Amino acid sequence: MRYTNAIAFLLALMIASGPRTADAQDTAYRNPQLPMEVRIKDLLRRMTLEEKVSQMMNASPAIDRLGIPAYNWWSEGLHGVARTGKHATVFPQAIGNAATFDQPNLQRMATMISTEARAIHHQYEREGQRDIYEGLTFWSPNINIFRDPRWGRGQETYGEDPYLTGQMGMALVKGFQGDDPNYLKITACAKHFAVHSGPETTRHSFDVRPSDYDLWDTYLPAFRTLVVDAKVASVMCAYNSIEGQPCCGSDLLMTDILYNKWKFRGYVTSDCGAIDDFYETKYPSHNFSPNAASASSDAVIHGTDVECGSSYQSLVAAVKSGLVAESKIDTSVYHLLEIRFRLGMFDPPAMVKYAQTPMTEVLSPEHQAQALLMARESIVLLRNDHHFLPLDARHIRKIAVLGPNADDSTVVLGNYNGFPDHTVTVLEGIRGKVPAGTNVYYEKGVDYVQGAASADVDAVAARVKDADVIVFVGGISPRLEGEEMRDVHLDGFSGGDRTSIALPAVQTKLMKALYATGKPVIFVMMTGSAISTEWESAHLPAILDAWYGGEAAGTAVADVLFGDYNPAGRLPVTFYKSVDQLPDFSNYSMEGRTYRYFKGEPLYPFGYGMSYTSFVYSQLSLPVEVSAGMEVPVTVTVQNTGGREGDEVVQLYVRHTGYTGRAPLHALEGFARIHLMPGEKKTVQMKLSPRALSLVDATGRRTEMTGKVEIFMGGGQPLPASLTAGSVVGGTLSVKGAPYELAP
Repeated sequence: MRYTNAIAFLLALMIASGPRTADAQDTAYRNPQLPMEVRIKDLLRRMTLEEKVSQMMNASPAIDRLGIPAYNWWSEGLHGVARTGKHATVFPQAIGNAATFDQPNLQRMATMISTEARAIHHQYEREGQRDIYEGLTFWSPNINIFRDPRWGRGQETYGEDPYLTGQMGMALVKGFQGDDPNYLKITACAKHFAVHSGPETTRHSFDVRPSDYDLWDTYLPAFRTLVVDAKVASVMCAYNSIEGQPCCGSDLLMTDILYNKWKFRGYVTSDCGAIDDFYETKYPSHNFSPNAASASSDAVIHGTDVECGSSYQSLVAAVKSGLVAESKIDTSVYHLLEIRFRLGMFDPPAMVKYAQTPMTEVLSPEHQAQALLMARESIVLLRNDHHFLPLDARHIRKIAVLGPNADDSTVVLGNYNGFPDHTVTVLEGIRGKVPAGTNVYYEKGVDYVQGAASADVDAVAARVKDADVIVFVGGISPRLEGEEMRDVHLDGFSGGDRTSIALPAVQTKLMKALYATGKPVIFVMMTGSAISTEWESAHLPAILDAWYGGEAAGTAVADVLFGDYNPAGRLPVTFYKSVDQLPDFSNYSMEGRTYRYFKGEPLYPFGYGMSYTSFVYSQLSLPVEVSAGMEVPVTVTVQNTGGREGDEVVQLYVRHTGYTGRAPLHALEGFARIHLMPGEKKTVQMKLSPRALSLVDATGRRTEMTGKVEIFMGGGQPLPASLTAGSVVGGTLSVKGAPYELAP
């Protein structure tokens, strides 16, 4: 009887598993009780060469005779389910999420995104749609190092620091991929592998030749964190070439590092059109391969499993002509089928807990609340002269709200974005915050870059000179900085990148006119990258960096302006004074770049951010001496010494004193965001691994050196007091024994 019931159960599962044809009956790959490897191999052996190749392009057609539905591998979810025809929650742009320095909350956000992704995908399935941006394989996060503020896509990253980028990226991977032992919730993708951060105008053709030191010290650590530690399911190879080989066909990146050293087990996708860049001549490319068949073969041989594009159509002919072995095709298709099996696509929905996600999860109150929380946490208070903020709404009769970003409901969405049911602008947020009867005056005043002669700005200033306070909401826009924006050529902007990091002159001109009225001017800056605001930082009483804050950006800004939320965001990038402090944009050497190697005085340093309260650090505790290879505990006491509750971002930096080789000036190796009530003390403990105490030598080898190491913990970097917004305490650790070499 038990045997009969078991057979009936298996038959029921097979019937429920999806479209069936005569050839698909009684096949091992349809049996969810068999090991996955057996099922994948069974399905793979049934496919023709043409069918296998068809599955290696992002728009994979159905194979009806095998019951394989069509599938598009390309979906986006950098800060919310993006580009679909259905509304979804939009969280702050990635650079804003990095500014939270809040790994746990970023993981909660990513979990919500993956929940909405599952709900939307299954709704599309019910509607019979399997198109682009409707799948479960998401090509996020972008973990390239934001090495230069001129790069337009830097807004998609987690900033300039390898450690912060790796930790925030890992949080997103965990939230995306879930915790089920059998199934992936959705897949994350570590992109763009590697050494890729502009210029956008030459991304299809430039060849990067980084030193071994820079490669392993700066450009690869975040990728290693996601591949080795977070077990990311996919990697996207970049457009550029490295050491003369396109990244998707690189011996160094793909063969040696990703597959051999890091033992990557997921799938690799090309960036869109990247295989065309091997050979295409209609625009500048690598000119590396003679044709599509050669380029495609090279990419597959190096482990690029799926192409976003159409060059892989040539693979059938390439196999038949001997350019690539069919066994290489089999390896790639195995990787792709394994992902689809792990997503539960060949199993009954009842077996896959994520397949039960209802559409009521999308834009749920909980997700809306998280969007507001992340927007609040992302805001960085850059300047607050004489504690001008927060404002007291009870004493304001008229508030003037001006600027190109004050009432723009699209700028706050960033790029690679979805669309919510409603977006709150700063103007709307302020109107909802002040008491009834308060006069909230609005006009745009100036555009981002053009317009507004002197007479015009004087006229604007004259219209608001009777206001009690003026809020100018400016900065830049995703319509000016972003991915390969070939039509954008304005003063300070070209092709998606920036040619200047200064705030556009027309905005400063208007703020000077507003300042001349004698009324206080608050600058709320929206941006995806560092902006130089030298005049504003010297004259205005308060400056907020609100990034591109997502659907709740306006509410979050108003909450900070009026004191309903105490800001604690920190800069994930250095704000330089001008491009004169930077090397050439196309130079990929890290010398003189980012806080780790920049020796000048920044406008605002990495890790900087102010609060409406104050924090004091004391009682730093760490061992006096350890042996190389040991984990090192470090603790510090933090006290809120001000009158408001608030968050503090505790940062741990390491400096190698006495080391004669090349090394960072100091490097972030730990952080934690904590909440303290007035007068409250907390002890914060972090642990330094051997990797956190290691250095990279000129050959790229990573070793924990022996000798003296300085450890700092505080609310920012160990810098002169004039450049910090919080206290910092330090101590010295002695590492003894033989140098401890770490895995690459």
